[in-house]
Amino acid sequence: MQKNVKNQMLTACVVAAISLVGTQVHAETPSTAETDKPVVEQIVNTLTKLSGGPHAGFRANHAKGIVVLGEFTPAKSAASITKAAHLQKTPSPVIVRFSNATGVPNIPDADGNAFPKGIAIRFNLGDDTYTDIVSISTNGFPTANPEDFLGLLNAVAASGPEAAKPTPVEQFLGSHPAALKFVQMPKLPPVSFATQSFFGVNAFKFINAKGEIQYGRYRITPINGAQFLSKEDAAKATPNYLFEELPTRLAKAPVSYKLTVQMAEKGDVLNDATVVWPESRKQVELGTLVIKTVDADGVKYEKSTMFSPLALVDGIEASEDPILLARPAAYAVSFGRRLGK
Repeated sequence: MQKNVKNQMLTACVVAAISLVGTQVHAETPSTAETDKPVVEQIVNTLTKLSGGPHAGFRANHAKGIVVLGEFTPAKSAASITKAAHLQKTPSPVIVRFSNATGVPNIPDADGNAFPKGIAIRFNLGDDTYTDIVSISTNGFPTANPEDFLGLLNAVAASGPEAAKPTPVEQFLGSHPAALKFVQMPKLPPVSFATQSFFGVNAFKFINAKGEIQYGRYRITPINGAQFLSKEDAAKATPNYLFEELPTRLAKAPVSYKLTVQMAEKGDVLNDATVVWPESRKQVELGTLVIKTVDADGVKYEKSTMFSPLALVDGIEASEDPILLARPAAYAVSFGRRLGK
């Protein structure tokens, strides 16, 4: 039981995905000095420990990535929910980073611990202005607030080989049904980043030119549909198959995705990322994302760039989801360390 739960637990998302590296993790509790630090710093510290880090120059989570270039063309329907500049009539150049979960820079692509996959999209609006979308390949998050997320990570860190039964992570999952549901999700390796759907687990406030307000969550769906490896093919996949396949695919033809927003209805929970809205909710098309080529300077770019879900423009605002509000601060801690500051 402990091994199975531990292996499942390693897949917890966005800042959430972690990797437990053999005997490097031992049963222990955070020191008093550690618990005096801000929660977001403790989260990054624990993620770093669980990945066997620090790994100089890499993110604390979603360390293994690839940067590609393309263009986003808005759909007419986007203006019905937002006046955001990049969602009107004019196409925007985009920089996109696909990634594996965990802070392990060389994690095999088909490894269950490399789930969920990540996507970060930067829309360049001219005059050095931009806005970002940061999403993952799971619809939902294991905890509703950063304090519980830290509790989850600390429970994993304290569940080493010497931990008594029930282990701290078993106890945590037993008392947090959303986290248990999350770690039990199927971990299907995609055929390609081009065949992977992504979800915004946090709600945003969309405001149109009339001042009308609606809440919604992003979805990024491959035009040709999601496709996954069979269990047999996953077992035979090379460690870097996703990162080798995408450049080959792009050399033949661009890759396209639909960007939509799943709209909240009255009574839907807006500020809890563990709550998944029903599939019956209306989706508004925002436009088409076309990936054209691998960025030749992608390694340099990803090291020097911090994507942020709160890099917003007029017409889109953050909800009060505590996970959403904590994400940029956690990213900033990781970013500063990546730059050696």
